[in-house]
Amino acid sequence: MRLAITGGTGLVGRFLVEEALAAGDRVTVLTRRPPAPGFFSGAVDHAAFDLGGPPPALDGMDALIHAGLSHVPGKYRGGEGDDPEGFLSANRDGTLRLFEAAARAGVGRVIFLSSRAVYGGYPPGTELTEEMPPRPDTLYGKVKAEAEAALADLRGGVALRATGVYGPAGPGQRHKWADLFDNFLAGGEIVPRRGTEVHGEDLAAAARILLTAPEERLGEGVFNVSDILLDRRDLLAEVARATGCAHPLPPASDAPVSVMRCHRLRALGWRPGGMPRLRASLPALLRGLAGARRP
Repeated sequence: MRLAITGGTGLVGRFLVEEALAAGDRVTVLTRRPPAPGFFSGAVDHAAFDLGGPPPALDGMDALIHAGLSHVPGKYRGGEGDDPEGFLSANRDGTLRLFEAAARAGVGRVIFLSSRAVYGGYPPGTELTEEMPPRPDTLYGKVKAEAEAALADLRGGVALRATGVYGPAGPGQRHKWADLFDNFLAGGEIVPRRGTEVHGEDLAAAARILLTAPEERLGEGVFNVSDILLDRRDLLAEVARATGCAHPLPPASDAPVSVMRCHRLRALGWRPGGMPRLRASLPALLRGLAGARRP
């Protein structure tokens, strides 16, 4: 398969590229700058692409995964910073131009990395299913929902509504929990929190299923992807066991959390790794962090 991936050098996009390389695809990474040598485990092609500019040439591509997002570093919700108009112009308008380019080029399957943020207006503690209409309450969620609506008119278009994505980062990057782990290992104060998570490899496995599924199995083309409900206390208890850290754990959070039901993906055979995958990932997540060595 010839596969184009936007945002492939990001924390989430890298998992998509690595899965595609393992599957034997010829991958073209669409980013502003080429990936650094050795960033991926195999060779990729590169085409310059900026969401604020014209769409790239997609002729000859069998599929496109759009995982790119222009945002303030480290933020998705609130990623507009002090430039909401620029955020809209790049992410909404740029995404629509990309979808139009895919349609003109005859790309057979387009997967859009959407977000659970499209459900933002539902009360905390609500079970979220794909049948529920979007109720975004942030600019980020609204951009994702508008892009989904445009994708619905594109043959072979699929929206993958992802929860928080964790996993080891690429060379020269820090993973999403690196600051949290550093703070805990240094004895800092931890704010209680819990939320839903999915490993990047499980997200990439979901994308592979949707890339290869017959069109008639895609239904309405919207799929939730989420795995575990994770409290910081439980996560840091695993860190403490792995490192011998004796610092006190934060209290458990009692905040209600809306969990996404993933019955559509599971019906296609998707099976995420749950807590065993998180535990197996910890050595890589702890590698290189100060205080992570066992005494």
